[in-house]
Amino acid sequence: MDNIINLSKTVYEIYNENPEIMKILQDLGFQDIGKPGMMNTVGRFMTIPKGAAMKKISMEQIKKTLLEKGYVIRES
Repeated sequence: MDNIINLSKTVYEIYNENPEIMKILQDLGFQDIGKPGMMNTVGRFMTIPKGAAMKKISMEQIKKTLLEKGYVIRES
């Protein structure tokens, strides 16, 4: 089965489906996601696109990295 990342889901939901995503997101610049409690607070309402906008991280770079890591990206 493909690893599907639905960008409309929260980071928390994506993490629960794909725990290995945390390391990938940290490497992309979302370092705070690994701090204790962050996944259970901010992660519950933050989506990857919203976080990328806040952190000024290119969505194109995020998508490219996820594709390279073998993920299928859904946007709705």
